[in-house]
Amino acid sequence: MGRYDLRPLRVHQAATQLLNTERLSTVPPWYDIVGTIPPAQALVRTQPIQHHEQRKRTKVRKPSKMFQPQTIVYEEDTLRKEFFGDHPWELARPRVILENDGKDWERDDWSKIQQPGRQLNGESVVQRQLWLQNNIKDMSTAQAYDQARQEFYALRHQEDVERRIAKEEAEATGAYFGKSMLEISMGIEDKVYENWKQWAHKEITVAEQLRDAAYTGTEPEPVNLPEEDQGLQDGLASLDNMPEPDAQRGGAVNL
Repeated sequence: MGRYDLRPLRVHQAATQLLNTERLSTVPPWYDIVGTIPPAQALVRTQPIQHHEQRKRTKVRKPSKMFQPQTIVYEEDTLRKEFFGDHPWELARPRVILENDGKDWERDDWSKIQQPGRQLNGESVVQRQLWLQNNIKDMSTAQAYDQARQEFYALRHQEDVERRIAKEEAEATGAYFGKSMLEISMGIEDKVYENWKQWAHKEITVAEQLRDAAYTGTEPEPVNLPEEDQGLQDGLASLDNMPEPDAQRGGAVNL
């Protein structure tokens, strides 16, 4: 019979023969049921319906790849990709992912973008846009996206104003918050810029001395440089190896 065991399919037939020959004295309880609803004839699983376009393949598909789950794609995935592509910094905002009973989404009403007890974030824009597309007649995806973004920007602006007013009120009563992240980063940038100005001034001084020495034939005066500025020290050391100026060429140096 090969690798398939077909004996279970013949159980009813074998039982009928045993009853006819009186080798079975009583009818088994399952006899009538199996006769009415016989076992399935297909002993192998069929390939599931493929919901996406399949490319033609030259090789026979392996059975181990036949029953892989299909790719699950939601309508919101495209909307999320568009929004967070335009607003990547929204992903850097802290998010609250805790839920009360796992059914918070059932209590959300996306006829408005702001939900009680729910943080305003990019997901609010996605759900609001999806609601507009499915409930407002003749509204395109771009129109729904623009309207959801405008509502989102207005609420973000309102939050910033409330936060700034709360800080000013707290400072008026003696609160001290220290430097903000922007002020700290600007201070670091100013420090680096001042160091760069000192380095640039020394570089200009060395270049001017080198130019004057090329025309006058005198040795340039040494410039006091910090020990860590190895690049300028190497530049001054190279002055000792400079050739003498050529008077016939107007003092130009032969390199």
